[in-house]
Amino acid sequence: MITIDPQTTTADDSAVVPTVAEAGATTDALPATVVDAAVIGGGAAGLSGALMLARSRRSVVVIDSAAPRNAPAEGIHALLGNEGTAPATYLARGRAEVRQYGGLIVAGEVTSARAADPSAEGDLRFTLTLADGRTLTARRLLVATGIRDELPEIPGLAAHWGTNLVHCPFCHGWEVRDRAIGVIATRAMSFHQVLMFRALSEDVTVFVAEGLEIDPGTRERFTALGVTVVETGIEEIVADAEGSLAGVRLVGGELVPRSVLTTATVMLPRLDGLEDLGLQVEDLPAEMGRKIATGSAGATEVPGVWVAGNAADPSAQVGAAAAGGALAGGHIHGMLVMADADAAVAAHRARVAA
Repeated sequence: MITIDPQTTTADDSAVVPTVAEAGATTDALPATVVDAAVIGGGAAGLSGALMLARSRRSVVVIDSAAPRNAPAEGIHALLGNEGTAPATYLARGRAEVRQYGGLIVAGEVTSARAADPSAEGDLRFTLTLADGRTLTARRLLVATGIRDELPEIPGLAAHWGTNLVHCPFCHGWEVRDRAIGVIATRAMSFHQVLMFRALSEDVTVFVAEGLEIDPGTRERFTALGVTVVETGIEEIVADAEGSLAGVRLVGGELVPRSVLTTATVMLPRLDGLEDLGLQVEDLPAEMGRKIATGSAGATEVPGVWVAGNAADPSAQVGAAAAGGALAGGHIHGMLVMADADAAVAAHRARVAA
């Protein structure tokens, strides 16, 4: 598999993701005092959670590595009020909104996150270490690191990720309507993906991976809908002179012209540097990948740690990721309210006893 990691480039270095500076972001100073909450990840989920916390008068710091999953995309779609907004613009607005209420956005990459000794009153503490050696101590954590997408190991495929290689009919479907679409089918769920894109174009070809069986009912649907089925192996994905997609070269040399490709990715949560937290990871159905296990409002089995966004729900679009972050942020504030109230009661009893 070819891993598409927004922190680097695609497999052939053809598409560099914008840096923090290129996206127009500035960085705040990392506070030396203990903060109420640290958010790891500055995408829609992380910023939405931070906004909820900041508006609740919580001290909150977002650690932003400026590596959103949708960075290569030209615009966000199917998000009411933000249709077509460039990802960098959307995130810049979010950062400004968090700062408006006193939240901090710190450019950096977390290389270590672990539970620390609790406070004298027994309140939880976590220590984050950044790549440059700086540290931050927080009472609660919101993990919103997103996921990595793994593509099939096909020469030339990754070069088109985010442009002429798409994966979601809701995110990109309107933009590729009526074009010559090729679906690279790697598992059974890919056949449903074929039908989803067939609703957008009458010119759909499915390239079936070796060993993947098409059941009779699916094959009949493809025939009825005029979907072309290719069961010859793929040799490479071919680009034209301008670097755009030209088509799919099959084993044996035949070139099947296509202007758009789609394939299901294997989605894996980004957990680099977070191993010491002990977060539980579980498999997704239909060989889709893995996710961090969460309960209500993104709470995990690790006390004091919540997860939101694609790391918890890999299929969530921007709006759903932001909603998950807001829910987690509200839940964190609620837990902090109870912790503060319990500390106040303990202090009050001590004063009365004295």
